[in-house]
Amino acid sequence: MATTTTETPHWTIGTAGDVATFTRVRPAPGGPRVWSGRGLALPEADLPTFGKALGEVMKLPVYWSARARAEDRSAGEQDVWSAPRHDPDDGFVHIAGPCHLPAEEPEAAFTLSLVHVRGLRVRIAAYLRDREL
Repeated sequence: MATTTTETPHWTIGTAGDVATFTRVRPAPGGPRVWSGRGLALPEADLPTFGKALGEVMKLPVYWSARARAEDRSAGEQDVWSAPRHDPDDGFVHIAGPCHLPAEEPEAAFTLSLVHVRGLRVRIAAYLRDREL
């Protein structure tokens, strides 16, 4: 299985098969938080750079190959993710959806199926747009 590593100033993204693994370059205190199979929470300040990292994944040929292989044509839609919810008590933004903890580094990283990257990017972009208003 071929692997690809992409780096941004804040995130390292590894892709293998139909999965992307996101690791924050400098771990934020307390985050990211992941509830495997149910969702994640990121510090609100991380959302702009994470949204850009998702965009970088969408530029990779492996992303488009995964989308083409997906049996469910709606798999990349935003509906698999909840609308992001900011918790003012902890400063994190919570998003329910299909992300997972990788077995090898559960504290430092989380994984997403490549077909779900677009939907999460749409949700985060909408959240950031609404916060600017």
